[in-house]
Amino acid sequence: MKKIIVMSGKGGVGKSTIAVNLAYALAKKDYKVGLLDADIHGPTIPKLLGIENAKVEAEGNKLKPVDVEGVKVISIGFFLPSRETPVVWRGPLKHKFIEQIVNDVNWGKLDFLVVDSPPGTGDELISVAQLLEPEIALIVTTPQNVAIEDVMKAVNFAKKMNAKVFVIENMSGFVCPHCGNVIYIFGKGGGERLARNFNVKFLGSIPLDVKVMESGEKGYPFVREEGETSKVFMDVTDRLLSEI
Repeated sequence: MKKIIVMSGKGGVGKSTIAVNLAYALAKKDYKVGLLDADIHGPTIPKLLGIENAKVEAEGNKLKPVDVEGVKVISIGFFLPSRETPVVWRGPLKHKFIEQIVNDVNWGKLDFLVVDSPPGTGDELISVAQLLEPEIALIVTTPQNVAIEDVMKAVNFAKKMNAKVFVIENMSGFVCPHCGNVIYIFGKGGGERLARNFNVKFLGSIPLDVKVMESGEKGYPFVREEGETSKVFMDVTDRLLSEI
């Protein structure tokens, strides 16, 4: 099983959207895939997949992940009494929870486990690195320098855990639906420069697309439907597979 951690040094760059669609893209290629939501304070995977009311069931002495069109999913969101319930935990409790979902979930035989991580390089990320030892780190950034400066920390963290590092730029150019011109709202080329400066592989840029927002609001991966952004993402997935 290959473990892929999707990470960034900051929030708001679309890590969870990338993680959900990567898991689904791999499943579309007939791989057996698990998706672990390691964002304890802000679990968005259930919302993005339309499974906010799902509950985890016991299977013998193990927990059975929620199956979403072939992707096996675990999130702390499944264990909370309501969507509004905050998780007020210090580091040791976070580590214990991640340890339990790593050891006590019946993932079955997987080809890939995709891990959606929280922003920054704190407790949850350290626990994932120690317990899972991910072989692959997919670093998500947006193009502007203010994002790149934070994301550089994630690249260095990934290198320290000896993962093979890849960069993907999210929220790249926006194609105007009226005139067809590309508008670079957040700047251009930041992800590629980041990869070049750290001598890691750049996988590509995902456009800023209203369909991506709509799919997340409605609770399904955007790669499920045909479209230019879906094609771009599947190409990015192919590049990742060719490297690993």
